[in-house]
Amino acid sequence: MAKNQHKGRTGVVYSTSDEFNYQYDGETETETLPPDKQKLKVMLDSKGRAGKTVSVVSGFIGKSADLEDLSKKLKNKLGVGGSVKDGEILIQGDFRARIVSLLQEFGYKVK
Repeated sequence: MAKNQHKGRTGVVYSTSDEFNYQYDGETETETLPPDKQKLKVMLDSKGRAGKTVSVVSGFIGKSADLEDLSKKLKNKLGVGGSVKDGEILIQGDFRARIVSLLQEFGYKVK
């Protein structure tokens, strides 16, 4: 057993059965909604970033892999850097207008 693997188990402290499988707590990701059902918000933020401004895209509902894909598309189209943190896409710089137009082009509802 890997170190600290026992911490996520639920319901059983110990079992002598060879056929018993432990149940682990795990976050189950929700299915990604189609773009026309998504309501994304685009805003500008600079708090906690040493004065640097970033454009934040929030409100995405779905799997983190799909969020990463959307982030990658936006960064490639804009030619800038960015990242995904806490379910939000962070794009370096003030690109709100261009992000809104790109997201609408991809079929998302944007505010």
